[in-house]
Amino acid sequence: MKILLDTHTFIWYITDSPQLSQNAKQLIENENTEKLLSLASVWEMGIKHSIGKLNFSRPFMEFIKEQLVITNIGLLGIDFEHIEVITTLPLHHRDPFDRIIIAQAILEGIPVIGADGMFDAYGITRFW
Repeated sequence: MKILLDTHTFIWYITDSPQLSQNAKQLIENENTEKLLSLASVWEMGIKHSIGKLNFSRPFMEFIKEQLVITNIGLLGIDFEHIEVITTLPLHHRDPFDRIIIAQAILEGIPVIGADGMFDAYGITRFW
């Protein structure tokens, strides 16, 4: 199975937050699961880090790259096709980072692991 982590899911997983559901944690830790993180999530975390809303114990990029290796989570790049899907999405969700994650999930046929119920309005599979 292939899964796409929402930004908060990744943050909660790498920080061992109690906000992460047990189901999400089990899916992420399943060695048969191919885990992906959107490059949009890295971008979003970078912005939050730059404005002081997100801080890690070490320099931002060093920490993120290390966590991707430790957790065996791959990066999903952003392609023109993903952006094209965004242009067809209804405006149930206005957050641009969530919209690209939704578009990627639709185009790639990948379920999303995340707590945001607004994703369900787009007909994608969401686990939490």
